[in-house]
Amino acid sequence: MTLPATFCERDTVTVAKDLLGCLLVHHEETATAGRIVEVEAYLQGDPAAHSYRGVTKRNRAMFGPAGHAYVYRIYGMHTCVNVVTGAEGAGEAVLIRALEPVTGIDLMQARRGTDDLLSLASGPGKLTQALGITMDLNGTSLRDGPLQVRSSANPPEFRPEDIVQTTRIGITKAADLPLRFYLKGSRYVSRR
Repeated sequence: MTLPATFCERDTVTVAKDLLGCLLVHHEETATAGRIVEVEAYLQGDPAAHSYRGVTKRNRAMFGPAGHAYVYRIYGMHTCVNVVTGAEGAGEAVLIRALEPVTGIDLMQARRGTDDLLSLASGPGKLTQALGITMDLNGTSLRDGPLQVRSSANPPEFRPEDIVQTTRIGITKAADLPLRFYLKGSRYVSRR
């Protein structure tokens, strides 16, 4: 089921928590999908956010309408995918950090060159490679484009206390902010 149009227009931290358990689906000739198990929030005025210094060619999608993809390259070789959140122009987004593989696992394994399900999509660069997410998807709608965020038909049941909140990974600015969220007990997160 596609998420309501207003889902991503809410407070970014709330959206980040509510994305846990949702599916990230890439529709190609063969669909690939994973359940979101780890995310990080990036807020307006956040020194670690790509939007911190204002609109650029690279981060323009981050300022666009909520519910669109912000895809960017890191280290010149990996792509990362974010869900744009909040009010248009705010420059807020949620980085998808890890997925539990669900659909198209054989194709995901071939793309990543590994049979290890636990490490198949356990990091932002790994999951975009596994799902075939490229820069071509930057700025596309996550409701009706080839890349979609959907609620699960059989969502896992978890309570608020099943969500771990901690500091973000791999950043140097605002590294002390507790804006990383993951499902407690998931074996698919990038790091505990």
